[in-house]
Amino acid sequence: MFSQQDIRDIQDEAKRSGIEPAVLLAVAQVESGGVCLYRIGDRNEPSIRFEGHYFDQRLSGDQRQNARIKGLASPVAGVIRNPLSQSRRWQLLEAAAAINRQAAYESTSWGIGQVMGAHWKWLGYDTVDTLVTEARGSLKGQLHLMICFIEKSGLAAALARHDWKKFARAYNGPKFTQNRYDTKLSLAWRRYAAAETNHTTATGGQSGRV
Repeated sequence: MFSQQDIRDIQDEAKRSGIEPAVLLAVAQVESGGVCLYRIGDRNEPSIRFEGHYFDQRLSGDQRQNARIKGLASPVAGVIRNPLSQSRRWQLLEAAAAINRQAAYESTSWGIGQVMGAHWKWLGYDTVDTLVTEARGSLKGQLHLMICFIEKSGLAAALARHDWKKFARAYNGPKFTQNRYDTKLSLAWRRYAAAETNHTTATGGQSGRV
């Protein structure tokens, strides 16, 4: 679960972006499992997920052959499995980056919102490295990336209406019902909305940090 500081930071970014705080908290919770950073080596890093079929598409010739031999790339989605631990996933990414860093970064989803690096240009970043630097910089950077994707995809309105199915289909993919993504969003939103209501009642309707 998120720490109280994480919750306040997410609420602050939501308010700055005009998104209902409980909604942004719900999306962040479902996407990240309530963990913003992982200790990898000597620094804190965002969660990542490497997509071997994306990597395969971005390579050619000897690089593609090398990546396939090393078990880093495949033309078939799902063949290259992500390790359970984030530490191992970062090792996987480092191995891919040693072959082609840009392709590896583009083939990875980054941060609390799990936004694909391949979207860097569409989202307005100068390079994929710029996107990655922001995601690795702080929770605020991860949130900016996620909110940018939500707004660019035209999904802010669906969130404002609490249209979880529409958001889930666009954000999680057409198979969202298999993992009950929309239901998880709804339940998470209800929990955070109730917590906000209880906090407001306890503080006599005053806003601000405790």
